[in-house]
Amino acid sequence: MNVISTTDPKNRQELQKIVGEANVQSWNEIELLRQQQIKQSLVPETLQGIIYPQTQEELSEVITYLHQHHLSILPCGSCSKMDWGGLIKTVDFAVSTAEINQLIEHAVGDLTVTVEAGMKFSQLQSILAQENQVLGFDPTYPETATIGGIIATGDTGSLRQRYRSIRDMILGISIIRYDGKIAKAGGRVVKNVAGYDLMKLFTGSYGTLGIISQITLRVYPKPEASGTVILIGEPEAITQANQTLLSSALTPVVVDLISANLSKLLGFGDQIGLVVQFQSIPESVQQQSQRLMELGEKLGLKAIYFDADEGNLWQQLKQQICPSESNASILCKIGVTPTSAVKTLMKCQTLGVIHSGVGLGVLRFESVSSETLLNLRKWCQSQGGFLSILKAPLELKQQLDVWGYSGNALTLMRQIKQQFDPQNQLSPNRFVDGI
Repeated sequence: MNVISTTDPKNRQELQKIVGEANVQSWNEIELLRQQQIKQSLVPETLQGIIYPQTQEELSEVITYLHQHHLSILPCGSCSKMDWGGLIKTVDFAVSTAEINQLIEHAVGDLTVTVEAGMKFSQLQSILAQENQVLGFDPTYPETATIGGIIATGDTGSLRQRYRSIRDMILGISIIRYDGKIAKAGGRVVKNVAGYDLMKLFTGSYGTLGIISQITLRVYPKPEASGTVILIGEPEAITQANQTLLSSALTPVVVDLISANLSKLLGFGDQIGLVVQFQSIPESVQQQSQRLMELGEKLGLKAIYFDADEGNLWQQLKQQICPSESNASILCKIGVTPTSAVKTLMKCQTLGVIHSGVGLGVLRFESVSSETLLNLRKWCQSQGGFLSILKAPLELKQQLDVWGYSGNALTLMRQIKQQFDPQNQLSPNRFVDGI
């Protein structure tokens, strides 16, 4: 697909007055990787360029100008997940928060941190590490993903077993509305819950309701020790081990089921696996790991323990499921009832991981037909869940409904969209049912 750049000189000049000449790029000036990411999110329409505001105030002015001139907007951060979700139509400008990336406040004693939306996850983790603190989520592309982008796509990862969804960690949020006005909800302290629904609403909204500009998050003390147990074996035994673990007094931070294909690729054998991580004081990690390994051995499962090389294990697992933002793999987000997670991985016959406590997971395909995806979607729906296509070639996304939503909330979703973006200027068509 060729994106046609028809930059209006007047628009460019006015936007340069707001953000500076170097911070407004026409299509041909955008770096190649970013061009590729944007192309995979657009149907054949024009894009005048990308704008990089340097402050929240500049972002507000930019959105005000674009709104007044009826120009549509594609909000983004570092573009690492730009190609996730539905295909976007009729976009005039991409607006990036990548340069709005300052640390506002780190309240170490209160276990909270306030940052601008463009700060990268990896950078914030480094800042928190200086005080022996960590974030409670594990996004898909940790080196490049921004905090705002992670929230906009609801990208929590495996740590949801311990810390729940990322929306449960947001204490306060600032957004830029469709008309450029700044709105705020919540605050910078744990006891303040004002505006909680607004924070939930913007989590996973894919830039269709407004642009996240600043966030206050809960943070957590860094655990003293960490260890991972992997159990490999027959589906029935894995199912029993998983159910026993989740109903026990053990306190894992991660409980992931991995497909036989992924297990084999990681060198653990050609059967389905259960990957469990414990984090606490050293004695607790060792004791809990030992108890789980004993359970696995009683069920005839192969047990593997990682501690010293644990970081490398999790890095490999993540890279196999989501190699990089430039990789051409097809990624699908699935949800099923936790009790049917093992059956679902057996049926999919591909690289897959499901967070067994909640039944959410990711499947990766190198190539797959639309018919296969539709059949898998029917299976997930029969198991009380869903299958959505996050990332896929443009041609595949044009063949089917990316989201596959079959619930009864579409009317409410459209009303919310109308209230937050009455002129449909923000990420048009990216969300469920063309919202």
